[in-house]
Amino acid sequence: MLDVAIVGAGPVGATLALALAGHELDVVAIDARAAGATLRQDRTLALSHGSRLTLERLGVWTELEAAGGAVTPIIEIDVSQARGFGAATLAAAMQSLPALGYVVSYVALQRALDAALVRAGVTVRFGTTAARVRGTPADAQVTVADGGEAIHARLAVVADGAGTTIDGIVRARHDYGQVALVGEVTLDPPRPGIAYERFTSDGPIALLPERDHHGLVWTMRPEIAEAMLALPERSFLEGLAHHFGTRVTGFAHATGRRAFPLVLERARPIVAARAAVIGNAAQQLHPVAGQGFNLGLRDAWELAQTILDAPRDAIGGGPMLAAYAARRRADRDAGIAFTHGLVRIFGNDLPLVRWSRGLALAFLDVVPPAKRAFTRAMLHGLH
Repeated sequence: MLDVAIVGAGPVGATLALALAGHELDVVAIDARAAGATLRQDRTLALSHGSRLTLERLGVWTELEAAGGAVTPIIEIDVSQARGFGAATLAAAMQSLPALGYVVSYVALQRALDAALVRAGVTVRFGTTAARVRGTPADAQVTVADGGEAIHARLAVVADGAGTTIDGIVRARHDYGQVALVGEVTLDPPRPGIAYERFTSDGPIALLPERDHHGLVWTMRPEIAEAMLALPERSFLEGLAHHFGTRVTGFAHATGRRAFPLVLERARPIVAARAAVIGNAAQQLHPVAGQGFNLGLRDAWELAQTILDAPRDAIGGGPMLAAYAARRRADRDAGIAFTHGLVRIFGNDLPLVRWSRGLALAFLDVVPPAKRAFTRAMLHGLH
């Protein structure tokens, strides 16, 4: 019997597998994709400084940086709101760090993690899809789709999003009634290393520096997104410039426009008999403030430490899983509340609320201890 079976060898599942490698545990990851492939097209990921430290511990960061153009440092974040005063600038220099975070290519990160799994000797069964995870007092049973044999382990960890049914775990879903319109935007002149977060009555807009352009994440209602996607490039850029006002100018080009729905999904609980969920399988967040992916990497790292702290025959047992759930509670609850709260607070366009937001942003910008505390939370999590 295996010690740990990991469903999903994407970035979060691979992080868990690598953190367990070299500790004399029998670990197998299964993944629906073919070896060397990715299940998703390339997209922009915002990694916090804390996530960089995790990838450095796993021996992945150096290889990722060596992949030309795969990593772009964020040295400054400009936060503002439309139709109101108040703005704040967060700078890496204030934390004595080279960067506040990093914009990373999803495909490049997956390739670097896949290579690290090979180096570490972790077994990955590609082309294998899990249909269900069922826990018994003795073991976890991972049922493989298409009539494959069940995989037995002391602990099954689901890291593949919402695609696998886990007995004893349900997912609560909140539909924001919005979509994220994403794409690549070129500014003239360029603003290397500067990220922008702009809050509007329609929802937040983010520009993340990536190589010679910025990745765009623009929240809006589905019918508006449909109309914006149909616009010619120049008209689209004019609409984007209108929402940013004078905070960002010089929108020159836009490519790769597409949209996807925005929801908050939360697993309840995050552990069950012989099973745990991490990453998007545990929580899928609104992209505002870029918390979701980093929260998932912390899930993986903390679960690995909890497993390694337990005797081998206690892996997957009730006390070990309870310890993991307790270990993650504060960070997870705070991350979900922070992201959901930002959407609610900045989505309200009443004058009094807009004035209060502006006052809070102005306070954050001029009070160094508050700014440092806020920035530390963005770098390392909110626990």
